[in-house]
Amino acid sequence: MARSFTPGKRGRFSLESPKVPGRVFGSLRFCWPCFTLCNNRTYCKHADRKLQCSTMMNGSNKDAFKSVSRKAGLQIWTIHNLQMVPLPAQSFGNFFEGDCYIVLHMSDAKSSAADLHYWIGKASSQDEQGGAAVYVSQLDEHLGGAPVQHREVQGHETPRFRSYFKNGLIYKKGGVASGFKHVDTNAYNVQRLLHVKGRKHVTATEVDMSWSSFNTGDIFLLDLGKVIVQWNGDKSNRREKLKATLLAQDIRDRERGGRAQIGVVEGGDERDSPELMKMMTAVLGPRSGSLKAAVPDDDDAQRVQNASVRLYHVFDASSNLVIHEVASQPLTQDLLQSSDCYILDHRGSSVMVWKGKGASKEERHGALTRAVGYIKAKNYPACTSVEVMSEGGETAMFKHLFKSWRDKYHTQGLGTAHTVGKIAKVEQVKFDVQELHARPELAAQQRMVDDASGDVKVWRVENLELAEVTSTTFGQFYGGDCYLVLYTYRVSARERHILYMWQGRHATQDEVTACAYQAVTVDQQYHGAPVQVRVVMGKEPRHFLAIFRGKLIIFQGGTGRPGVASPVGGVRLFHVRGTSELNTKATEVAARASSLNTNDVFVLETAQACFLWYGKGCNGDERLMGKDVADSLSRRDKQLVMEGQEPAEFWMALGGKAPYASDKNLQREEPLHSPRLFECSNQTGRFRMTEVDDFAQSDLDEEDVMLLDTWEEIFLWVGIAANQYETQEAWTSAREYLRTHPADRDLDTPVVLVKQGFEPPTFTGWFHAWDSHKWSGGDSYQQMKNKLNHQTSIAHINLNFNETQVDSGPVGPRGGGYHPPGGPISPISPISPPAAFRDHLGSRSPPATGPTGPTSPTGPTSPTGPRMCVDPELLINKPASELPEGVDPSHREDHLSDADFQRLLGSERLDFRRLAAWRQKELKKKAGLF
Repeated sequence: MARSFTPGKRGRFSLESPKVPGRVFGSLRFCWPCFTLCNNRTYCKHADRKLQCSTMMNGSNKDAFKSVSRKAGLQIWTIHNLQMVPLPAQSFGNFFEGDCYIVLHMSDAKSSAADLHYWIGKASSQDEQGGAAVYVSQLDEHLGGAPVQHREVQGHETPRFRSYFKNGLIYKKGGVASGFKHVDTNAYNVQRLLHVKGRKHVTATEVDMSWSSFNTGDIFLLDLGKVIVQWNGDKSNRREKLKATLLAQDIRDRERGGRAQIGVVEGGDERDSPELMKMMTAVLGPRSGSLKAAVPDDDDAQRVQNASVRLYHVFDASSNLVIHEVASQPLTQDLLQSSDCYILDHRGSSVMVWKGKGASKEERHGALTRAVGYIKAKNYPACTSVEVMSEGGETAMFKHLFKSWRDKYHTQGLGTAHTVGKIAKVEQVKFDVQELHARPELAAQQRMVDDASGDVKVWRVENLELAEVTSTTFGQFYGGDCYLVLYTYRVSARERHILYMWQGRHATQDEVTACAYQAVTVDQQYHGAPVQVRVVMGKEPRHFLAIFRGKLIIFQGGTGRPGVASPVGGVRLFHVRGTSELNTKATEVAARASSLNTNDVFVLETAQACFLWYGKGCNGDERLMGKDVADSLSRRDKQLVMEGQEPAEFWMALGGKAPYASDKNLQREEPLHSPRLFECSNQTGRFRMTEVDDFAQSDLDEEDVMLLDTWEEIFLWVGIAANQYETQEAWTSAREYLRTHPADRDLDTPVVLVKQGFEPPTFTGWFHAWDSHKWSGGDSYQQMKNKLNHQTSIAHINLNFNETQVDSGPVGPRGGGYHPPGGPISPISPISPPAAFRDHLGSRSPPATGPTGPTSPTGPTSPTGPRMCVDPELLINKPASELPEGVDPSHREDHLSDADFQRLLGSERLDFRRLAAWRQKELKKKAGLF
């Protein structure tokens, strides 16, 4: 049934709005006040003012887009007088509340993937919002329609947008007028108070310079130019404090050239920081009364996964926007037709628009505005996330909402990966153990930590206790039992463990519970080192199959306990899948003809005979593995039966001949899905997740439980400092995630519990450049705080604070003093930055000039003070004893000129400082500076 909407009420949703101002966009009119497209071809008028419609897609704009770089990285523009004006790199992450911004992120040149965002400040005008939306559509067309378009609203940004600004977002008061100022990293005439919130995604908002702005649950940065004081509410946690410290350091390095001092005050122990409190009192005045209580975080920051997904076909009919519901979850890829555009509604949490390659130009251009109009028509919050993507450029989130997805031209991983499907074949894969550990991404894709040649112990749960299984029956699993399988392998002479918990479908609930309890006991015996994997009967992961070397036999029911009689004289049919001992298993199925499959091998065991049945679609490797399984099942001679040549007794044993799966094209590949990482929480009584986009190892927080979804497996990573409640609820959280997944996921998907410090390569391989020593080094928050609050540092802070008081003058946009970064480069030239700013964009550090900033005639300035520059030949590959006097052997790079620094290390100083410690060491070693 076709459904049509109008904003705020039911009924017709018309695109015709002749009484509001707008601008012509193609053959349609973009009306900014109502934020829709209008078919009116005449000039629009408004009661308050007149605005003659003009075409924004003109030749000058096309020429302007030619300067847009297609290199990997980030580019940001703001909208001023309906023009795109570029921002300098120093201002990235700073956003004025009265402005709109366009953010383009280009991935590596090989993939040509791009994301195009337009950010809406809460105080921005409708004109600016409309202009940004039109420019995004034009820029998307200029880039060939490849980028995924995103609509971002202040305070409700998507995880992908936030991932570009690892140290957080800063919201500044004001707008374009206050931003058109020279960005001077040596100016200190500033006074502002930043309210910092968030554990995973940090935001800092300018608030009134008063104690009334404070509360006990958050963190505040008092920025005084040369001095930054971090005040931690006594209810804030370690992760929030660490993030705030990193943000303060980022402000120091980017906005002050590393020349500001940072001090930390604990709100619950202010008496321990008397000097810093004197500074705060001098600026904010005496504090009267107690501070406000902690304010809970916005629910939007931790979105609830919901299973409600609806797909709509969007089209024009007689100037009306018609929205026709096509299907609800679970969705399949074949519902999307290339000739049309669709809206996918994830129950109001996000709205996605899919543009088919064959859709008309008008439909593709109007996709973004139609999505916004749809949000208004449905009365969704204005902050609802919007994504627009073209066919072939779908995001991982979009694909995850479909039951199945296959990219048109994709080839299989590393050339061999066929996975076990409902009736699929499995190709043989040869594993090189050394390569698996040298290349964890290979181990992750193949789901194999090694070649399964390690040591194996198997226990069966009997009377709620563990009974060890003899090696002669390894690989025989009964549906009425539960088992623990401990696998031990070695990496660099160090033992690693995987503990599989196999649960039979017909085991009692008491046995399943006892299995989990006994797994904890075994885990404790090995000091928490084993990776725990829950395995449901019939859903065995690849490595589990390989452990038993082609001898894995799963009986439908019964038990393997000694002394318990198994049925005698019955008929049993086993379905054999696999092409090698690494991927073969035999599963008992119903002994009837309809269970057969033309692509596979079956073993039929009766009281009188044992038949080995070969389907027409099976190959020689599958037949060989079928024979090995048959030999394990029965010592009697096997009667070979080819499909189509079955004897009468064969059909009699199966209850008569009947139709069965006989289509050779039934083989399928498991659909490709990109991995997704979530921070998990059940503390509010509802399962909540915060997705971490563009994730890296640094996003794994020691206090968190993280969920990594690789589609075939669910990993639960437990940080060493995660609270006991979240750890205990980890398994429940994983099942809740699968149950509420809109793609109708299999609830028996293997779940792997990974503890910090014991990550297998099947987990680490999903992370780029995994550092196994990450948690053994680096400064903790307490160490960073101690360094910042060292007595020498406090003395510098006092000195700088006194200098700030002496030098202080008018502050703010109207005072002619410091103007924090965030404004455009120039109000005149929208694309090419003026010469005054090229020092900040080029390879040279900005010179320190004027009375407000110290000069460094000897060379570049580090966070600890000026350093002298020396000839690189005196630094490269020289032992510490031969270095010039005054050179720090551990920081030789600080004594290079800016030109030598970029030549030897391949990046500018600020970019280098933002790299992980291991990456800095790696670059210094290559340059001979370590």
